[in-house]
Amino acid sequence: MIFSSLLALALPIHLGAMTPVQYAASRATVSVDAKRPAAAVSGKKKGKKTKSAAKPAVSTTANASTSRAAGPVGADALDAQFRSVLNRTGSKGKWGVIVISLSSGDTLFNHHGDDQLLPASTMKLFTSAMALDRFGVGGHFETEVLRAGAIGTDGILRGDLILRGAGDPMLAGKATDEAGQPPMEALARRIAEAGIRRVSGTIVADASAFEERRIPDGWKKKYLQAGYAARVSALSFNENKITMIVRPEGDRASVSFNPAVSGLPLTNEVKIQKGARGSRISFKQDSTGTMIVRGTMGSLAAQRDLHFVVERPDLFAAGALRAALIARGVTVDGATVRAGRAVVDAPRVTSVASPSLEKIVTQMNGESNNHFAEMLFRNVSRGAGSTGTAENANALLGRFLTDKARVAPQAVFAADGSGLSTLDRVTPRAMVQLLSYAKKTAWGPVFEASLPVAGRTETLRKRMKWTAAMGNLHAKTGTTNDVASLGGYVTSKTGELLAFSFIYNGRDRWRAKDSMDQMGVALASFSR
Repeated sequence: MIFSSLLALALPIHLGAMTPVQYAASRATVSVDAKRPAAAVSGKKKGKKTKSAAKPAVSTTANASTSRAAGPVGADALDAQFRSVLNRTGSKGKWGVIVISLSSGDTLFNHHGDDQLLPASTMKLFTSAMALDRFGVGGHFETEVLRAGAIGTDGILRGDLILRGAGDPMLAGKATDEAGQPPMEALARRIAEAGIRRVSGTIVADASAFEERRIPDGWKKKYLQAGYAARVSALSFNENKITMIVRPEGDRASVSFNPAVSGLPLTNEVKIQKGARGSRISFKQDSTGTMIVRGTMGSLAAQRDLHFVVERPDLFAAGALRAALIARGVTVDGATVRAGRAVVDAPRVTSVASPSLEKIVTQMNGESNNHFAEMLFRNVSRGAGSTGTAENANALLGRFLTDKARVAPQAVFAADGSGLSTLDRVTPRAMVQLLSYAKKTAWGPVFEASLPVAGRTETLRKRMKWTAAMGNLHAKTGTTNDVASLGGYVTSKTGELLAFSFIYNGRDRWRAKDSMDQMGVALASFSR
């Protein structure tokens, strides 16, 4: 199944739902510290957290004295161990913990399971489930190239090429599917194969499938230059991150990009100092996406690589297609790319589909990739005549959870799909109800397989090693300066399948993570 920007599936939207700000105000008492909510969420594999207080001498990898110890036998022993573990951090924050047996249906432990808490990246469990339920494991998102004008027998397109996004989170500067060719290079090749040798107009970026707002409510300003908080756009490329390469060339400084782009608005004010080896370079972007690089660079200086998040993902993507076309030998007369919207029934030249949703969700949950989550969150709310918005996605999430997972109304509020927003709230009970529902669905095995495995993979690869949970517990992690969370599945010693949600809101998150590891090992060792 392929989902393009012309998706024709109508979805009823609850437009009367509270706004994120209104809802957050009504729930202000649920936060441990309403003035200091989550500071940053784990993004991709490395370097996705903001700086925080020094980590205490508590190992979250495998606590030799407790995590490796034999777990409880019986429900009473489990209850006693959990309460003992929670008491160690209970005065320094707020816990919400619930464990249910999916085998028997009973609740094994409940501590504030109905309190709304900041979820951090465990919010991606909800985004994953909603996307898989809507699109199926084989769903794709299709980026189209349309034309505004006719192609002459001389190979000249007299008009513009329009690159129309459909929320593909994996449109990238490298190969992302079995074909082995990066998406932009594949599009350029197919455009040339369609007989286009020259474009008399320019490359137009159409990101109209999503709302124009590119920064979700509740994202702090200090996040916004970090790779884990890239802008959100239906037409995104390379996770909306780019490297600017500045190097001396004679009496001027040259500027290039990786991945290659062309036609972006750029102001180069770098001055060359002859015979010098040092450099002082600064960079900024304005609201139009114009890149401005300033400073001085010695004529003998080494190149400088500047890594940043682009403010206008749509123009970035169009610039990447323009560069790929030029590399393919297709001339584009328009010197700069621009934003626009394709007319209805604009002729399609070609398209490229994303990898399957199974692959997207697996990478998203494994890496805790915020960009993927935000793209999927808005995609689920797209339908005939409606664009993808965070507000509509939140309304649909509420209906999905209530109708299918039997979650209480308003138990979950999602200002975004990644968990980076300080306005997000979930109850631990809602999380385990979602986990229970997922096990009954056709997409449930893919959902579970996407979760990191204790002691083995991704964000859990160093946790609970050499314990009963290793290779057994599958869960999504969540971490910010004020949140530690873990939600997923584990099989007990006697083969009982358990679903759990551990959420801690407070500043002692390192000790909280260790407590979660101890509880995870206890569940893996549980028998009755």
